Amino acid sequence: MKLYETAMTPSAQRVNLFLLEKGIQVERVSMNVRAGDNLTPEFAAKSPTGKIPLLELDDGTCLVESIAICRYFDALHPDELALFGRTPLEQAQVEMWSRVVEIYGLQIAFQAFRHTTGVYADRERCIRAWGDEALLRLKEFLPKLERRLGEADYLAGEHYSVADITAYVLVRMLPRFDIEVNSPHLARWMERIEARPAVQTLNLT
Repeated sequence: MKLYETAMTPSAQRVNLFLLEKGIQVERVSMNVRAGDNLTPEFAAKSPTGKIPLLELDDGTCLVESIAICRYFDALHPDELALFGRTPLEQAQVEMWSRVVEIYGLQIAFQAFRHTTGVYADRERCIRAWGDEALLRLKEFLPKLERRLGEADYLAGEHYSVADITAYVLVRMLPRFDIEVNSPHLARWMERIEARPAVQTLNLT
């Protein structure tokens, strides 16, 4: 199988960190999205969205969306980490917080970045006013993250999960918006996350 990615992008970082946590290695195909590698007819035939990351299986089946790819690998290689949760309640909490962070944090950050920088203005409609609004919404979301991390060691409760991976990728984006992490609970959580060997490996790449 092959993983098509742009290693520097948050979506690819999310999959990469998940694979590092599970100790899974897979062949990588580096894509230059700014140059339009993902806009070719060949790639469009593989991806319904034209976006990366994309996992191509040996039989030609293709999977897109970071969490879908992570779920596939987790089902193939179950382990004691149980990054999608152990019990029915924990699985629901992981899903809940993953969705909250993705919808109100990560996706909003993507919109803020793309619409304020115009990085892909050659292929999409960039609306500066929406980018500015998205940035305000991102800043308004961070206190909610801080409050949650004052209630539990990790987003979904006692155990590190894919929800924390999503949140960590989000926090790594904040310097792009000149946002500093100075909230005490969020800062302590960041220290805990960055002490993990997989995260340290990710940060070296």
